[in-house]
Parts: sequence; structure tokens; C-alpha cells
Amino acid sequence: MDALRAEDAAARALGLGGAGDAEWLARCELAALYRLLAHFRMTDLIDTHVSARVPGQGGQFLINRYGVLFHEMRASDLVKVDEDGRALQTGPGATPAQRVNKAGFTIHSAVHKARPDLHCVIHTHTTAGIAVAAQRQGLLPISQHALKFYGKLGYHDYEGIALDLEERERLVAALGAHKAMILRNHGLLAAGATVAEAFHEIYFLERACQAQVAALAGGQELNLPPEAVRLRTAGQFGNDNASGIIDLAWQAALRLIETEGATYRC
Repeated sequence: MDALRAEDAAARALGLGGAGDAEWLARCELAALYRLLAHFRMTDLIDTHVSARVPGQGGQFLINRYGVLFHEMRASDLVKVDEDGRALQTGPGATPAQRVNKAGFTIHSAVHKARPDLHCVIHTHTTAGIAVAAQRQGLLPISQHALKFYGKLGYHDYEGIALDLEERERLVAALGAHKAMILRNHGLLAAGATVAEAFHEIYFLERACQAQVAALAGGQELNLPPEAVRLRTAGQFGNDNASGIIDLAWQAALRLIETEGATYRC
């Protein structure tokens, strides 16, 4: 708690005086997630984005300030916006309304408004993710990683750069009750009730796509597990939350960026 108070004092010094303990902790977690996505090369220069709800503040969430690279993201770089995309506070040296990615707002606000069970939303444009998004059959059940999403993956057809707010209804309909989705000809989307769960979802989805691209490149006939095995494996992955594996993996992943210094907490 002393460390958290120190971080909150730092927030006030940076002009984020409205950030209480819960919000500042959420900022630190989200900034750490950005850096982990950079560590695993799930970035696309300044495009793509990750968002998280502001605890205890309905209809408000945090998203990256447009132009900050993922590997340099700090808690103070995150912009708090409302459901209409309006910036609610600004950091040091910022313009009156900090700039956020409009397409990012469209995609993330759609999920946040429709799915109160999801705290964090991740959208990526990785090579493997785009490649699978361009394949008509989508994610194939050819790996253990892919079977995590068997029967639990939405698909949304490409409509152009997501600037039209009317697309939000179709995005939400495509996601359904799932926590992950392939945006056809575009990229990947994953979400979770916590930052840790969202990271777990995108990590496995990305690895599944990488495996599929590599398998297809081999030019050999693919082996698909029987339907009963697919369903059983998907069900086994459903126990990850109860078993504590997701939080354990998150804490382990954080050590990958702690070795570089905890500057994401600034």
C-alpha cells in the first residue's frame, strides 16, 4: 500500500490529481500490458490499442494516447475517456483534448458498453493474426492453443477502417458471449474480466495463429483432432480462472518487463 500511495502522489505531481488509488493501479496494470504486448511483438507502430475500465467510474475507460509506442507506455500516458470518446483529463504538456485513435474508440467502446463483464479489451494487428483473419476458414482446430477457442470465437466481417459508430452494433453481435474475436482481413480482439485474463486470451490467440501460419506453410496435410477431443480440450481451458493459472501467468509475465525497470508506473 505504501508503494501505491507513492504512485498516487506521483500521479498528482503529473497533473492526474483525480486519479485515486484504484484508478492509478488500473493505469499501472494497463501500462504494463502495453509493454508486454511490445515484448511479445504484438504491436503495429502507433496503431492498435488496449483499453480498461476505470474502477468505480461507470462509463469511463482508459486508452492509449495516440502516438505513444507500446514499449514506452506509462501510466500517465493513458487517457481517460467517456463513452462518447471525450477526454476527461489530460496529462502534463497535453493539448486540451488528448488525442486518441478514433477507430480504437469505435471498437473498444462497442465492447465496453455491451459487455460490463469485460474489464479490459485488446486489439492487435500482428502478421499471424492478420494472415489468419484473411483465411476463409478462420482459426483451425489444429493446435492445443487453438482448441482453447473452439466454439468460443466470434468473427466480424471487414467494413473498412472502424470510423463509423454504427459498426459497433455489428461488432458486438459478432462477439456474442465470447471473449475473443477475429476481425476478418483486419486483426484480433481479445478481452477479459481482468487485465490478466485479457492478456491470457490474446497471448493464446496470437500463438494459435502463429502455429496455423507455420503449419499451412509446411505444405503437408493437417491432422485435426476428433470433435470429442476438441470439445473436451476447450472445456479444460475453462478451468484456468478457477485454478489460478491466469494470475500466475500474469505475475510471471510482469517479471519480463520488471527487469527493464518499472518506468511504466510513472
